[in-house]
Amino acid sequence: MAQDPQNLPALFDRALLHARQQRARAQGSVSFLLERVDEDMSDRLAAVMREFHAAADLWTPGDGLMALRTRLPSIARVALDATGAEKLPFAPESLDLVVSALALQFVNDLPGVLAQIRRALKPDGLLLAAMIGGDSLTELRQAFAAAEAECEGGVSPRVAPFADLRDIGALLQRAGFALPVTDVDRVVVRYANAFALMQDLRRMGATNVLIERRRKPARRATLLRMAEIYAERFADPDGRIRATFDVIWLSGWAPHASQQQPLKPGSAKTSLAEAVKKAGKT
Repeated sequence: MAQDPQNLPALFDRALLHARQQRARAQGSVSFLLERVDEDMSDRLAAVMREFHAAADLWTPGDGLMALRTRLPSIARVALDATGAEKLPFAPESLDLVVSALALQFVNDLPGVLAQIRRALKPDGLLLAAMIGGDSLTELRQAFAAAEAECEGGVSPRVAPFADLRDIGALLQRAGFALPVTDVDRVVVRYANAFALMQDLRRMGATNVLIERRRKPARRATLLRMAEIYAERFADPDGRIRATFDVIWLSGWAPHASQQQPLKPGSAKTSLAEAVKKAGKT
């Protein structure tokens, strides 16, 4: 029996996420990933041959999608509030377009949020979003796990679990989107050491907000050992370490009669066997 998402335990402290994003903005955000996504999103929308008159940017951190706002100056921005609430302020069938950048990976009820977006879109309205997923920060996850096991005799959750490509595609279908598409943009960033990476994560507002996180600061010995293991396993010949970020792109349309429809079962005029025979004769 399927579980009710409302009864599932929350993974993320979204109020803490809001606070950390605000702190990152005050300290000077590190935005290279967001800038990359912003430019890519603008390019992807430019390839869609239609105009969007009612659009919303959902929970994109920092200053939002600057390049996209140049193209869609009327886009409404929905910021994450101090409570981290996941109920969306959209009326049914009120929007042509919903976009979101680097935010959906911190949603507790992603199926529910996608369903809310689907209801808010007019027929033939578009969702286009980018979220962190896949093998993102796998190097940091492995280094922390090895260091804690060695220094403290156990492992605590340090890096959030990320959805993979197949999970996201299935969720789009489950939410009722037509023509769902997903793909991955892998970004590998190099740093002088693990501490430089962690500093960037702090200034992205993307440090650990897991509800089950350890509340005490990490031991100095564990942090130093983590950095050593990271360098041993994931450094290039010049000594700089690698950090992987998988940006999962997802898009889907609110169903409309004008969209391409799959053929009905049994409607094919040529059988597969006949097609194979013909191919063998050529």
